[in-house]
Amino acid sequence: MLTTVTFSLLLNAFASVLSAAEVFRFSSYYGNHMVLQRAPAKAVVWGFGKNGAKVVLSLSGFQEEFSTTVINGIWRTTLKPVEASGRPYNLTASQNITNSSITLTDVLFGDIWLCSGQSNMAFTVGQVNNATEELALASEFPNVRIFQAALVQSGEELIDLAGVEVPWSLPTPELLGGKKFSHFSAVCWLFGRYLYKTLNYPIGLVHSSWGGTPVEAWSSPRALHKCGLENSVLHVQSYLEGAFVKWNSTVLWNAMIHPLLNMTITGAIWYQGEANANCNRDKYNCSFPVMIDDWRMAFHEGSGGQTPLDFPFGFVQLSTYRKNDSKDGFREIRWHQTADYGYAPNERMKNTFMAVAIDVPDDKSPYGSIHPEDKQDVAYRLVLGARAVAYGQNVSFQGPFPTHAVLEQNLTHILFHQGIVSATTNDRFFEICCSEDKTCESDNKWFSVDIVKHGSDDVYVSTNRCPYAYITAVRYLWTDWPCKFKACPIYSSDRLLPAPPFILAIGKQ
Repeated sequence: MLTTVTFSLLLNAFASVLSAAEVFRFSSYYGNHMVLQRAPAKAVVWGFGKNGAKVVLSLSGFQEEFSTTVINGIWRTTLKPVEASGRPYNLTASQNITNSSITLTDVLFGDIWLCSGQSNMAFTVGQVNNATEELALASEFPNVRIFQAALVQSGEELIDLAGVEVPWSLPTPELLGGKKFSHFSAVCWLFGRYLYKTLNYPIGLVHSSWGGTPVEAWSSPRALHKCGLENSVLHVQSYLEGAFVKWNSTVLWNAMIHPLLNMTITGAIWYQGEANANCNRDKYNCSFPVMIDDWRMAFHEGSGGQTPLDFPFGFVQLSTYRKNDSKDGFREIRWHQTADYGYAPNERMKNTFMAVAIDVPDDKSPYGSIHPEDKQDVAYRLVLGARAVAYGQNVSFQGPFPTHAVLEQNLTHILFHQGIVSATTNDRFFEICCSEDKTCESDNKWFSVDIVKHGSDDVYVSTNRCPYAYITAVRYLWTDWPCKFKACPIYSSDRLLPAPPFILAIGKQ
């Protein structure tokens, strides 16, 4: 595997390649078995060649050819829209000066999804629950194709990927079950596989993630600037290495995202946040939404407008880490992942979708409780969001969220925006802020309360003998590890989706 590479070495290697007459080639993330974005979007195709040369591209089955010229060592063209199907194409590029041609075979057209984040995204199929069974299914999905960027850092924005871990491939148990935390992503694969079963046309999965990384490493300088975060060295706790690791801002944006910008994609999914629990945590409600905005703008411009400016972006809300610990930063990061709305999409984060994972803890995971083995539920919930937000299907994809809370005599009445299934319990799921000065920042102002009764779309919780005038707000699941596996008290009426953590002011009649 290619690991950290200094930019000077990359630059020297890149320059030597460009100076060679044999340079004519596609860029690193084109290859046999690849998936290109389907109609109505147009796929961008590019590569390297001899300055001034004419490059002609042709697609088998189409009479039209696409001509372009090599400028500064790079050629690029945009194909006509091609409808999705399982039909394989050959894509041929020819250069006149060297009288050479390159043909990519078994090229499909479908939807491209980018998968990124840190170790829970890097978690491989070979590490999940029922890994043997999951890996055995790989051969049944030949139209779900996979590609993985190698782990590389750079101090400058790279034109092309400096390394490829998995070239475009049909899925196999060996590729999906490779080296722990460094081969193909389980969440990415399962997302693509579940999505394919719904759409029934090719899915291309581009995996570019790195364990233990903060959002700042994946962000451009302009994105960091918008949140008052400049390029800096970050000391991030590594849950794999058990120590703090130094990361420079933008180094993964430069090396593992910027090179992909010419690609036309459908959308992206993201699983990250643990590394920011104690690193610029209070800025995450800015840095994460701004990173999404910046990626959208950059992919739109890089693809010549073919990738939508508001392409759908899904993410996983953090699962759990430590039991009975309210100071590890996870509860705040979960809230900040939603730009402090508590749900997605919202006014700040439009065209997004969120998979809640707080109800799938795993204290028996051999990779530590911060790395749950159950990635199937996470991927399934992401697919529900993609189906609703990206594809406009009429499916439920959000757990219940409260519309308001009102004090009624000695109870707080909480009404939800959809039907719920609830349980009467006293397991410290709800807390009431009891504050004379109406401020609730300190944990010592919050007191656990019981669910007293519930209906089809509401619950009533006690007020724990707090004086009427002091009752200020209610919060739910506001600890790192509030529930046992799939045993939180409030779910959607079909029992599939949990209510996410929330904090809400209490009104009075």
